[in-house]
Amino acid sequence: MLSFVGLSNLLGLFCDNVLTGAQHEPGYCSFYEDCGLNPAVEGALIPPRVPCKDYRKAVNVTGDHYELFKSVCPMLAHGEGETLACCSIRQLTALQSSLTLSKAVLIRCPSCADNFAHIHCATTCSPNQSQILKITKTANITQPTGIVKEAVVGYEAYVSTSFSDASFRSCKNVRIPATGGYAIATMCGRYGATLCTPQRWLDFQGDSSNGLAPLDINFKLLPDGQTAGLPPGAVLFAGTALNCNETTPTGGEACSCQDCEQSCPAVPQPPPLPEPFMIGQLDGVLVICIIVFSCILLLLICYVILEYTIHYQKSKGARKVKNTKDQNENEIERKISPKDVTCSDKASLATQEFLGSLFQTWGTIMARYPLIVLPVCLVVVLAFAVGIKDIELTTDPVQLWSAPQSRAMREKAFHDANFDPFYRTNQLILTAPDRPSHYYDSLLFGEQNFSGIISKDLIIELLELQQKIQAIELWSDELNRTASLKDVCYAPLNPDNPSLTDCAVNSLPQYFQNSMDNLNAKANMTELGVTKEVDWRDHFIYCVNSPLSFKDITALGMSCMADYGGPVFPFLAVGGYENEEYTTAEALILTFSLNNYARTDVKFKVAEEWERRFLEIVQEYQKNPNTNFTFAYMAERSLEDEINRTTAEDIPIFMISYAVIFLYIAVALGEYTSWKRILVDSKFLVGLGGILVVGCSVMASMGFYAWIGFPSSLVILQVVPFLVLAVGADNIFIFVLEYQRDMRRPGEKREEQIGRVLGNVAPSMLLCSLSESVCFFLGALSTMPAVRSFALYAALAVLMDFILQMTAFVALLSLDARRQDANRCEIACCVTVKTPHPSKPNQGVLLPLMKKYYAPALLNPVSRVLVMVVFLVIFCACVFLMFHVKVGLNQELAMPSDSYMLDYFAYLYKYFEVGVPTYFITTKGFNFTSEEGINAVCSSVGCDQFSFTQKIRYATEYPEQSYLAIPASSWVDDYIDWLNPGSKCCRIYTAGPNKDEFCPANESFFICTKKCISVPENGVLRPSVENFNRFLPDFLSNRPDLQCPKGGLGAYDKAVVRDETGEIIASRFMAYHTPLVNSQEFTAALEKARELAHNITMTMRNVTGTSQDFEVFPYTVTYVYYEQYLTIVNEGLFNIGVCLLPTFVVCCILLGMDLRSGFLNLLTIVMITVDTVGVMTLWGIDFNAVSLINLVTAVGISVEFVSHLTRSFALSIQPTKVERAKEATANMGSAVFAGVAMTNLPGIVVLALAKAQLIQIFFFRLNLVITLLGMAHGLIFLPVLLSFLGPGVNNAVLLQIQEKKAKEMELNSKATYDNISFESHEKSNGEISVQPSYPVKAGIVSKTTQEPSEFETDVL
Repeated sequence: MLSFVGLSNLLGLFCDNVLTGAQHEPGYCSFYEDCGLNPAVEGALIPPRVPCKDYRKAVNVTGDHYELFKSVCPMLAHGEGETLACCSIRQLTALQSSLTLSKAVLIRCPSCADNFAHIHCATTCSPNQSQILKITKTANITQPTGIVKEAVVGYEAYVSTSFSDASFRSCKNVRIPATGGYAIATMCGRYGATLCTPQRWLDFQGDSSNGLAPLDINFKLLPDGQTAGLPPGAVLFAGTALNCNETTPTGGEACSCQDCEQSCPAVPQPPPLPEPFMIGQLDGVLVICIIVFSCILLLLICYVILEYTIHYQKSKGARKVKNTKDQNENEIERKISPKDVTCSDKASLATQEFLGSLFQTWGTIMARYPLIVLPVCLVVVLAFAVGIKDIELTTDPVQLWSAPQSRAMREKAFHDANFDPFYRTNQLILTAPDRPSHYYDSLLFGEQNFSGIISKDLIIELLELQQKIQAIELWSDELNRTASLKDVCYAPLNPDNPSLTDCAVNSLPQYFQNSMDNLNAKANMTELGVTKEVDWRDHFIYCVNSPLSFKDITALGMSCMADYGGPVFPFLAVGGYENEEYTTAEALILTFSLNNYARTDVKFKVAEEWERRFLEIVQEYQKNPNTNFTFAYMAERSLEDEINRTTAEDIPIFMISYAVIFLYIAVALGEYTSWKRILVDSKFLVGLGGILVVGCSVMASMGFYAWIGFPSSLVILQVVPFLVLAVGADNIFIFVLEYQRDMRRPGEKREEQIGRVLGNVAPSMLLCSLSESVCFFLGALSTMPAVRSFALYAALAVLMDFILQMTAFVALLSLDARRQDANRCEIACCVTVKTPHPSKPNQGVLLPLMKKYYAPALLNPVSRVLVMVVFLVIFCACVFLMFHVKVGLNQELAMPSDSYMLDYFAYLYKYFEVGVPTYFITTKGFNFTSEEGINAVCSSVGCDQFSFTQKIRYATEYPEQSYLAIPASSWVDDYIDWLNPGSKCCRIYTAGPNKDEFCPANESFFICTKKCISVPENGVLRPSVENFNRFLPDFLSNRPDLQCPKGGLGAYDKAVVRDETGEIIASRFMAYHTPLVNSQEFTAALEKARELAHNITMTMRNVTGTSQDFEVFPYTVTYVYYEQYLTIVNEGLFNIGVCLLPTFVVCCILLGMDLRSGFLNLLTIVMITVDTVGVMTLWGIDFNAVSLINLVTAVGISVEFVSHLTRSFALSIQPTKVERAKEATANMGSAVFAGVAMTNLPGIVVLALAKAQLIQIFFFRLNLVITLLGMAHGLIFLPVLLSFLGPGVNNAVLLQIQEKKAKEMELNSKATYDNISFESHEKSNGEISVQPSYPVKAGIVSKTTQEPSEFETDVL
């Protein structure tokens, strides 16, 4: 048995010796000298040169051999004549060429590059080579001399885990600035950066199938001191690996924080997100609202008790007082002394008398000459409206919502002036929800779960669709030839003369270079003794984990690069996966990128036409019943197309809305006293005239502003007519109803009656119209273009509406009254009706109902308290809700409800795994060429720890707060790496016609032997100012390839802008946001990006020579849309505040400095506005510029609901506040209800049928809320509030009535004494009657008199 074991050991040792041909001894080599190309490697990306098997002693290297050895493997050099090695000059040259490829991405971290070279120098050149490796495979290679030599094509290397782990740690965080990813991802094959380990990293270096390794190396990593598994005499290579924060023996500096976590300084964590305002365990705002409500409720209770006590005491005192009635049982009236009249009372009376007299005279004149007034008004309107022919409609959302001088617009202008605009995106996101998943047992990757959409037949179908789109051709009048995708596509690597394959198209088929042959390719492959077939699935798995690879490690040997030469990152090809498990993706993404042109460029129309054809093909494909995909799509033009479509489709809805309002007005204004007189008493033409007055006022406003060159917008066309109609209809109802309720006095002409009625109601109409007009004019102070233009258009339209009502409508009513007095029908004017007009004035339906039922029910003691409590609860609740309203406008709301873009947005948010790119842009004034300037920007070795790009990298460590996911690509860092002599990127021609000029990496070494810059002593390369400026253009135009992946073409050629002197006046650094799904996140991302940019700006201004106006700012296409939400709350408070101010001031002035009425008027409008915002929160209506316009409109409409009633109450002379509130509610409330509420509601309800979500939400919902809340506060809350806190009776009015009654009694007594006849008495009364100047109702009337006396009516 022992002999058998010994024999077995001897046979094993014999076989081992036969294969290796050598023992494992110190000082001996296993192979030496270059033996030619490895015959076993096909499709190599670099020449796979292998060594000759040669067991020999290590060679003492001297002279040129030593110098080359020292430059390639300095860690093994011990001095000339003292250094032994197992590699020849030819081997060193091949090793140097191979290491140069790796150094191109690793050189930014010297210790990593040193450790990586150390591994390969040890296995290639170590003097103890035979001890640390074992030859496992050889091949015969015929030399040029005809001699056949045995070459080594595979060996096993023994490395200690301490060395391998330390080397891996030094390299695992090294970045590739152009992509923001990790260099290790390109050096770990199928595993990428996330799953890479030291073993997998080294396995990839020793895998000849990747096209980079010249032979197979099996790295065995064993713990230090372990000998099990090692051949006799073999030892582990346990060299000294440098930490990434250590300097190299050759003087290289420690790696930067960007590439080495150990080098990072102590960066303080960003402050936590602000905690919500809490009091104890409850929401702080809620607690405050409850406290305020409780205090107000307590005050109300105290007030009610006090009022009841005072009323009780007065009643008790009144019972004790005798002789309260005269001999005729009439109440003895309280005498008003002139001393009781205050200055405010006198001012109020004087104001009302002046306005009443003025409007009475004006109305009489307008009614007397209607046939002159109407043509004059028409001429004036036409003079204004003619400007409409030059109207300019602003449809660009940027110009609508972003002020021209806003920061975002200035930054956009700077970006567009210096850089190409963002390319146009045309995209499909495809899913196959019904397809089952399957498992694939891969030879290389093990068992993998493939989702249903990652299947060959669907990929082929996607490829066919892609090729069909790529083949789009169209005739272009602008180019006068047939145009195709290559004429407008974004071609990053060949922008000047692109072919179709140069166009940037990102999709999964690009991993196969859009080749059906590649997709169908199969090959047998042996791995660890197991042979299996590999196919497209193995290639896909490899490419999504290593998208920068030029060759996969399968037997297929295909590239992962797209046909246009760039990489396809997996998040651009697939979506809907988790934890980078790309095979489980639920969606495929197909993206065509087009150049973005100015609208004046001839190619802009070509691009739009191509996109139109793109949409046609996609929509046709979607309708195909054989389509296996469920997908969403969009083109760059889609947003504008869909907005324009919905605008055109919803115009009929607005027309129907206005028609419904017109129909209501025409019907509601009629008197309808008898069926026989229905065509006489109807007000169809008056209603039509009122609508025309509104239309003319809107046209005049639009024409005037168009005439002076002020742009309009679709929002104005939709909102302003609605607003003016609400205001105008209210005034029309108040005027017409007052005229219908009035009785013409004896001897009074029709024109005089109309003038008198106008004198009664016009001050109230003036109060509302002037308040609204001034409100909107002040609203024009807004910085937001859409709000400013809306406010100006609305202000002038309201003003014009009032003027036309005071002129044209008065004249029209006069003509209609003339017709009605003649008993002529409205439509057929020649037809008369014999049935006479009733002798009593028509009070309609609403007035008796409100006087008899509604007002008493509302203002009884219980109802008053209940109303106050309910409305206070609502107000406090809405204050709480107001603090929780969302700010923003999600872009999908701009789309119609049936838009295909809604599906696209849903797919985008669900399946896209990366956010929008954002640029950090530098302005003029920073010296990038100085060493201090470079260090302040870069992130590689030698750079400042808090440099420009380092700060962005620190921000990406906290994506939930910074909203940044991927660090910024840095042209400065890649330019430094490109210049580094350790790579082949920057060389100079030493021979030929281009001598002394830049030589690209793909040129032969023999004609480009000179490096652009010499090796720096400390390993920190910083070019001189001259070299920086000399080679920068070459870097920017250098196309990246395998030999030089750092070339700037495509990544940076448009990122640096220089003036004619060579100074950099603008540059940009691209980072990526996290996925942003709503306007709140977009706004927060903008705010955080600006905070970061400001911090960077302040730091860079401290660099010597930097201008103090130098700035770094973030920019992406979405910022101009979302900037408004940073300030819209303050903007909204300002706009609503300046709108509320005139309502108070005008009310006070027109009521004769009645501050209390003005304050109560203002308070009610504030409550309506606050309650509207609160209901917005409940109904999911966000606060944005559109809702701000509607809130400004709400203030205007609230004035209509509130101010008429407030004025009516203030001028009433009923003895108690409750009686005055009842009178105001009945008389004016009925007109307001009919004129505002019932006018708006039918038109608003029709808007619910609109397709546009903006109209459904911000016009239907919001205007419905505004109208209902305005009606509730104006007709329920305000009368009750006035009954509690309203101003007292105007003593000046009572004194005037008292004096006039005394004068009448004196005249009556004299008439009786002189035996004047009753008829003369009546005539005398008529002669002394005072002209009406004050629209109030007498409150001191004898009980024996059923109607007020004529002098009291005159005062009314």
